[in-house]
Amino acid sequence: MNEQIRQIAERLAGLRDALEVSPEEMAKVCHLSTKEYLRLESGTVDISVSVLHQIAQAYGVELTTLMFGDEPKMNTYFITRKGKGIAVERTKAYKYQSLAAGFAGRKADPFLVTVHPKPEDEPIYLNSHPGQEYNMILSGRMALQINGKELILEKGDSIYFNSELPHGMKALDGEKVMFLAIII
Repeated sequence: MNEQIRQIAERLAGLRDALEVSPEEMAKVCHLSTKEYLRLESGTVDISVSVLHQIAQAYGVELTTLMFGDEPKMNTYFITRKGKGIAVERTKAYKYQSLAAGFAGRKADPFLVTVHPKPEDEPIYLNSHPGQEYNMILSGRMALQINGKELILEKGDSIYFNSELPHGMKALDGEKVMFLAIII
């Protein structure tokens, strides 16, 4: 697995240790079995943003702190210049670039997400997390599956949805798709 995922895994283990939380309790927060959760801490499997969001919400830490390791410091405003947001590539298919990592106490987490194409016959990976989500397509086309329904979104389209429902996306037409995602 890549270095960034290994670092996220280390931050999860460190958080659990600092809070004196058992693997069983952390797994329960993530709606995973203890074995599945410990695989995340091992750094050998991808860690979804939805799992990190659940942990951040449950334990009062910033999502971007878990993802990138930096503590936000600003509380009036924070500017992210074009192409300068802190980024993590969880897998070769997904890249999340935080657009507000430096702002402390955020009510929402905005990301620029890039999804690279996969084979057409590969199924969409589904996840869920508490809250709501807003996505606006900036380039390309994607299939977004929400609660068993597949929607096709194109450049300029946007969607606001209940992120507690199983959802996932994939790039279409053999081209990458970029979209603004705001997790609330």
